[in-house]
Amino acid sequence: MNEAEVVNALGALAQGTRLRLFRLLVVTGPNGLTPGQMAETLEVSSTALSFHLKELSHAGLVTAQRDGRHIIYRADFSAMDRLLTFLTAECCRGQPCLGEATPICTAC
Repeated sequence: MNEAEVVNALGALAQGTRLRLFRLLVVTGPNGLTPGQMAETLEVSSTALSFHLKELSHAGLVTAQRDGRHIIYRADFSAMDRLLTFLTAECCRGQPCLGEATPICTAC
């Protein structure tokens, strides 16, 4: 991930509803959720939800897949991992402080 992509991703997450939405998708895991499920859980209107999903999608943090009449949204765990790797790449002055580099999300 380059600096421009990181700024874009962090900008997308720097809003309360989008942050809650992204965290909901992360907690849900690879099964994802429909917009209706997300709107109901977060108590957000479908119009607002659509706007926030578009922002997260443009930032590369969520993916959408059509499943019949529904669209399933999922957190992009590889993008999340790249973002966290970028943010922690220079921690401890470049010295290995957390052991060997491993993906942040090992469950997915």
